[in-house]
Order: sequence, then C-alpha cells, then structure tokens
Amino acid sequence: MARAMLEYTKTILKKVSFNSDLFCKELEKALTRLLPYELNELTIWLKTFTSNKPELYICMNLINP
Repeated sequence: MARAMLEYTKTILKKVSFNSDLFCKELEKALTRLLPYELNELTIWLKTFTSNKPELYICMNLINP
C-alpha cells in the first residue's frame, strides 16, 4: 500500500504540474502522508522532474527548509 501511495503522489504531481500553486499544495499534502523513506524517493524524483521546469523548482523549498 505504501508504494502505491508514492506512485499515486507522483501521478498527481505530474497532472498538476501546469500550475505551480497546485503543485506546491499537492506536494505539501504528500509531505504529511508519505513515510520517511518514501520522502527520500520523492525528493530524488522531484529533482529530476523539476530540472527543466523552473516555475516548479520553487516548490522544492518545501522539502529543503
């Protein structure tokens, strides 16, 4: 089940990536729901996913306070 939640989170983040506000809100939700090791995987995925999307990169501040 936990793995499914990580994959679901990635799917949602991909779908809302057209809007940085929505992306940040969904990322905040994910940070409260995922387990610590899943957060590490999500962080790695986010760095790759946002590498060519500078408008979404500001949301990375939520992960690295």
